[in-house]
Amino acid sequence: MSDASVFAFAGLWERWKAPDGEIIQSCTILTTKPNSLVETVHDRMPVILDRHSYDLWLDPGVTDPARVSDCLKPFDATLMRKYPVSARVNHPNNDDPECAKEALMVSTAQTLF
Repeated sequence: MSDASVFAFAGLWERWKAPDGEIIQSCTILTTKPNSLVETVHDRMPVILDRHSYDLWLDPGVTDPARVSDCLKPFDATLMRKYPVSARVNHPNNDDPECAKEALMVSTAQTLF
């Protein structure tokens, strides 16, 4: 976020029983078309929930998809900030705060691992 505040993605979680009886817990983060800030780097983006939509999204009594459809639109790009990060984010073994730090612009010949 442009103000460095925390935010929430729209996700789904389910627990179900597989045919062999194993209990499976699964989750997913929903995506949508990119806003103007993200479209320069990717063809989709996570659904970011507006703070005023948190209670609606988390309400287990909501079963009509139409009630939450407005939540699934691209987030307002003017409320976001984009900056370069290290290529470290492209490796699954790197899961630390360094991945979110702003990186200095370097030539494409350099690697940041």
